[in-house]
This record gives sequence, structure tokens and C-alpha cells, in this order.
Amino acid sequence: MMNTPSPGSIQLVIASQNVHKVREFRTMLKNLPQLDLLSLRDFPDYLPLPETGSSFEEIAIAKAVHAAQTLQQWVLAEDSGLIVPALAGAPGIFSARYAGENATDLDNRKKLLEEMRHLLDDDRCAYYECCIAIASPEGLEKCVRGTCEGKIALAEKGNNGFGYDSLFIKHEYNKTFAELEESIKNRVSHRRKALDKLLPTLESLNVLLH
Repeated sequence: MMNTPSPGSIQLVIASQNVHKVREFRTMLKNLPQLDLLSLRDFPDYLPLPETGSSFEEIAIAKAVHAAQTLQQWVLAEDSGLIVPALAGAPGIFSARYAGENATDLDNRKKLLEEMRHLLDDDRCAYYECCIAIASPEGLEKCVRGTCEGKIALAEKGNNGFGYDSLFIKHEYNKTFAELEESIKNRVSHRRKALDKLLPTLESLNVLLH
């Protein structure tokens, strides 16, 4: 599918078909109106690279470079997940398929609660990690990392968010991500922290491309 940018704008493809992630990125990048944000939904013929990396960073970089070279576009890709030290780092890079290849978010949350049913207090500490890579058709330009620390609740709370948000209680807040207002989550999340480190690169795209 051909996409024609509006005059003066710069196309940046978010390498995801996850509507929740794309929406978060669009919200967090709204202060950069020169960016014409697309997603993989705008390129239905594109076949994403299978995830084969052993870390969030490796997976994000592979996604970004493959999509950028294939689509001949500047691409932003991320990989993120939940890490529970008491579970030896699980679910980790397998967060989206913790309960199986075709698992739903609910399936994954149920498995996590089951795996943690005997853990109390500090053993329920967890953190989200996000790595974001940006690539041009020539290759990787930058990769950054952000984390968000908290703990896992004993039961689900809240109706907002996605993934493990209804179980993750952010430190300094007595609410899960799914209970927080979207504007607050987007200000304190792992994705926000990583994106903040990438903003100088994104802001300079108009110089790099013109």
C-alpha cells in the first residue's frame, strides 16, 4: 500500500499491529506534529520477522531493521514485557505468549497469578522493561531502554490498559496500571521512559531527511 505524506511531514512507521501500543505511541508523540505516524496495519503485505532474539533489545533492533529495509521507510520498533525476579525473570521476552503461542492477555495473567500464588511481599516485586529501536533503510540508528518498577497484585484490578496492566502496581501509586488514568500511565510507564531517550533523535529527523 502506498502512503503519501502530507506536505512538510516525515513518515515514521511504528512496527506493530498491536492497536494498544500504536495508540500509546501516537499519544506520546502528539507533540511532534511533523511526524506522520503509520503502523504495520498500513502495510498489509508486509510479513514481520519472526521473533528470535534473546533479549528485548535484540528483538526490537531486528524488528526495526527488517521493517526499515523491507519497506524502505524510517521505522520505530519496540519490544517490552514484564519481569518478575522471583520467577527467574519470567515472563520476560515471552510475556505476550506466557501461557502459550495463542494465549490471550487474560490467559497470561491467569498463569502469572497461578505461578505467584505462594509469593508474598517483596517476592511480588516486578518491573516492566521496554527497548525501542529506530532504523532507517540504511540500518539501525539508535536503541534505548526504559524500565518501570512495581509489584504484582494478588488479583486483577481496573479496566484500562492491556497485557499485565491490571496486575501491575506502580511504585508510588496504590493502583494498578489498569486503574490509572491513561495520561498518568503515559507519563510514568516504561515505554514513556524509553521514548524520552529517543526524542532528540526523533526531533532531528527533519534535519536528517532534508
